[in-house]
Amino acid sequence: MSTIEVNSIDKESGSTLTLGGSGTQVTLHASATSSGFDSGLASVQTFTSSGTWTRPSGITKVVIHVVGGGGGGGAGRSAYNYTGDGGGAGGLAIKFLDVSSISSSTITVGAATSEAAVDVDGADGNNSSWADGTNTITGNGGGHGDRGGDSIYRAGGSASGGDINVTGGSGSCQPQGSHNDAGKAGGRGGVCAHGFGGGPGASIGSNSNNNATGYGHGGSGGPTNSTGGSGAPGIVVVWEYK
Repeated sequence: MSTIEVNSIDKESGSTLTLGGSGTQVTLHASATSSGFDSGLASVQTFTSSGTWTRPSGITKVVIHVVGGGGGGGAGRSAYNYTGDGGGAGGLAIKFLDVSSISSSTITVGAATSEAAVDVDGADGNNSSWADGTNTITGNGGGHGDRGGDSIYRAGGSASGGDINVTGGSGSCQPQGSHNDAGKAGGRGGVCAHGFGGGPGASIGSNSNNNATGYGHGGSGGPTNSTGGSGAPGIVVVWEYK
């Protein structure tokens, strides 16, 4: 094998410099450093609370996942044995973006909702977003579950600004006629299309497991005389490429 030691290689004419002929594999030594040869996924930034994304050196493109927070489940009633309705899941937006001219972006992450007190509606889920001054990508929070007796399916949050925009799953409810039944479970929370694990609150005859887990899922409705489940928080994940 021959070794050529030079400080610079430049093209003779035209605009293309060709290294090697057809079928030739060009590699870099393991200890060598390079500029312009690296490509592909380089890093990931995950935001579970609001903040600022700053473009790392060498990153030119990103894939952004924006998940809105899940809606809280409605509480059960203290009378009539009525159970609460589940909250809707947050919306999901996925966007491929060239960030060569973008140095930073404002990240908003929807916080989890609180449990609804007995006889009280749940809270709407909170919105998540990426906003860089040119592009705004949003996953809206899911709708709240109503307190026992209202029997309303609450829609999941919408999404906008992505190449893919997915509405979150709706929360469920018990049919009005079956509410008057002691020990009956509340409506199940909505499922987020990309909750990065976890799930909606469980629809059982107690409120021990009705809080949503993971990201973007809705809380379940509370059983009779019990609190509604909390909706899961949103999340923003930025996959960074050279």
